[in-house]
Amino acid sequence: MSGFDPIIGALNTSLNLRLLNQNVISSNVANADTPGYKAQTVEFEQALREALNGNDELRPDVTSSGHQTPRATDPVHPVVYDDPNGVESLDGNTVDRASEMAKMAENQLLYDASAEMLKRKLGMLKYAITEGGGGNR
Repeated sequence: MSGFDPIIGALNTSLNLRLLNQNVISSNVANADTPGYKAQTVEFEQALREALNGNDELRPDVTSSGHQTPRATDPVHPVVYDDPNGVESLDGNTVDRASEMAKMAENQLLYDASAEMLKRKLGMLKYAITEGGGGNR
């Protein structure tokens, strides 16, 4: 799949990371009243950067024509960790419900923006194939 459009792959990766981020935030909100629960966060920007640019330290050497370099369409495994900024309440819970709801709203907006960009990119490709490519002569 070497001819795959890198922008579509990048948008796909972004959507997958945003979905994971939404799930982590939702879990935090759902556990806001659970004693001892530690709020989690996703290292979103770093994971996306590595997916798009590749991590030079972890990038394998291409020593043969059969080797492939990482692409934006490859699976990404971001780090999910306890949020170090969480303030522990008396019951040991570190979830700030208002902050998590703001993060959820921001993440949803960014997910919707990525989905819209992907929709437009696919629309342009569809146009190029059907109308712009002279397919209806």
